[in-house]
Amino acid sequence: MQTAQYLQKHLETAPFTTALPSPMFFRTASVQADSRYPQHRHAWGEFVYAFSGVIEVKVAHHHYLAPPQYGIWLPPDLEHMGLNRYEVVHCSLYLAAELCGALPKTPCALTVSPLVRALLEHLRQQPTALPRSDAQERLLQVLADQLALAPCAGSYLPGSDDPLLGAVLRALEAQPGDNRTLPEIAHAAHTTERTLLRRFQRELGMSFVEWRQRLRVVKAMPLLDAGQTVETVALDLGYASASAFISMFRRLMGVTPDEFRKGAVGVRSPQTL
Repeated sequence: MQTAQYLQKHLETAPFTTALPSPMFFRTASVQADSRYPQHRHAWGEFVYAFSGVIEVKVAHHHYLAPPQYGIWLPPDLEHMGLNRYEVVHCSLYLAAELCGALPKTPCALTVSPLVRALLEHLRQQPTALPRSDAQERLLQVLADQLALAPCAGSYLPGSDDPLLGAVLRALEAQPGDNRTLPEIAHAAHTTERTLLRRFQRELGMSFVEWRQRLRVVKAMPLLDAGQTVETVALDLGYASASAFISMFRRLMGVTPDEFRKGAVGVRSPQTL
């Protein structure tokens, strides 16, 4: 996933290093494109959600990425790095370790329900200064309870450190409009179609076709946010027609590209991971 490119870009600072201001704490931030939070760990859990853009977190050999229907859960004492390829407006809910018992023990993308999204949007508009009112405390507890019930979806666009597969993924990411077939890509990588098929399933848990479609969805998001037409985005991503791109985008995201641009993500159920 070309993590090295972030080393020469903008460096963000993790907000808390030794202690949380309170056992539950909510914060929002705007982060510029091509930036990263350096490798770090903390004794508390963290749920990260992007109001716009796509959140990316690298944990050991796994790369977690979440478009707007998902947030990323990071359990306590987990070393991780935050990556932002594009400008991102995001929030974090921090939970002291003793409050994380009902949440997953391993990092994952959590499906964001309409209720959770509404809670996050409401909290985004509220002051974060302490002390909080009893009503604000109850709202944070409701959010934590709802996250504990959220389905764990793994990673939307998983990566791989496998030398062969990793090189193929990086090439596709650099040229998302590449329409070569899997046999053609295998030939260019000096391997066989069967070998690549096995590694996609073993390393990523999905087919080559599905991974490339998810990649194109992720690449389309900032282009749509920037105001590019659906037709232009479709052509840039290798589609012969806008209708084919719209159909794929709607199947994976639950909304059309225009609905996504207008902030309608989550009004329908997206494709299950």
